[in-house]
Amino acid sequence: MSAVELLALAASVSLLAGWRLYLVALVTGIAMKFGWIALPEHLQALGVLANYWVLAIAAVGTFAEFFADKIAWVDSAWDSIHTVIRPLGGALLSLAVVDAADPAWQVGSFLLGGGAAFLAHAGKAGARTLVNTSPEPFSNVIVSTAEDVATGGLLALAIANPIAAALIAFGLVLLSIWLVFAARRALRNLIDRINPPRTPAA
Repeated sequence: MSAVELLALAASVSLLAGWRLYLVALVTGIAMKFGWIALPEHLQALGVLANYWVLAIAAVGTFAEFFADKIAWVDSAWDSIHTVIRPLGGALLSLAVVDAADPAWQVGSFLLGGGAAFLAHAGKAGARTLVNTSPEPFSNVIVSTAEDVATGGLLALAIANPIAAALIAFGLVLLSIWLVFAARRALRNLIDRINPPRTPAA
């Protein structure tokens, strides 16, 4: 892969880790295991992602996250716990993908990967906070399943066509930013409707 393709792949993987860290780690590890993603020689230590034990843990995490994400209160708690875990995972995945002989590139990749994962996580958590307040369980299941399908599909595209993935990654950044502000605005409106500001008595 060219440098541009590797950066595109790293961006996509990091952003998707903000949605589904364990699924992304599992697929990335499998891709490294079978040589779909070539690991740079100076970063061979990160080949641990393709270790059978790590793959097994990622598979268990993927299974747990699949069901946790479908239950409103469990999803909210899960997102809170993963506010630190997902950005760190996204940073490590980005570092594993980018072939950076220069240490500055490695540091930049780590920081950008973590930032991208945090941005995607914040957008997801913000949007899901609104969905989780719905009294019926169906909307939460539908949105969660859509995230599962989108993550899996975009991961496959990122590995097969990194340039196309770069465009999608950019779109995901914009979508995440919009979701963060839209969720805050909608939540503020909901609070105002529940507790309208009191007008001073004449």
